[in-house]
Amino acid sequence: MNKKLPISCFIIAQNEADRIDNTIQSVKDLVDEIIVIDSGSTDGTQKISEEMGCKVLFNEWRGFGPQKRFGENCARNKWLLNLDADEYLTTELQNEIRELFLNNVEESFYSMRVVPIYPNWSKPRLLSAHHLCVRLYNIEFGRFSESKVHDSVETGSKKIIALKNPVFHKSVRSFKHLIEKEDNYIKMQASSLKKTNKLILLLRLLTEFPLAFLKYYIIRRHFTGFLTGFSTAIILAYFRWKRIILFLIKN
Repeated sequence: MNKKLPISCFIIAQNEADRIDNTIQSVKDLVDEIIVIDSGSTDGTQKISEEMGCKVLFNEWRGFGPQKRFGENCARNKWLLNLDADEYLTTELQNEIRELFLNNVEESFYSMRVVPIYPNWSKPRLLSAHHLCVRLYNIEFGRFSESKVHDSVETGSKKIIALKNPVFHKSVRSFKHLIEKEDNYIKMQASSLKKTNKLILLLRLLTEFPLAFLKYYIIRRHFTGFLTGFSTAIILAYFRWKRIILFLIKN
């Protein structure tokens, strides 16, 4: 068996009993510490995580950034790997990280392609868009921001190395779940919004939906997801439009 690496993996979770085992399974033979930061699950997420060898800690939800910073503070290693409970490392990425440490890791920040997978699909759609995020890093040189909405590692001007292999992201369980997630997300954005010009918001009210649909369907290439991709683009565009409504109400 390969020796585990001196990395602490921390995972934020709430009611993820149906999928967190996949996340934990993808790192349990790779890292020597797994911490699950639970914000009040009622479905047995804590029990599943504990049975799989994780340290489970409760922390009241105050937003993405604060939750991930709490996870950082609880880790015993200086090297941290962050995953969400709906993500998992591919075998190729596990091997790449292991090889990185076996060859004496040189930089402090490593980004990964986070590639989404539709509900009930077993692999990403053709030409799937992705996000490039720093998920493996040395906390002595940077850590997650305090933002409640946008969770990203602050790296300053330091060099970031992109790893070749992806993290797979099963973000939503169904279209119903996608709608719930988007609704919650835009409400969080609206609550943290700074004062915005109302005339600009009114103009965006007319253009937001069609432009957002084109962005998701064409630029983010949801057209390769056939009917699932079309429906996803419609839902995402609608909530970008609804976000403008909330911004107008707040202003």
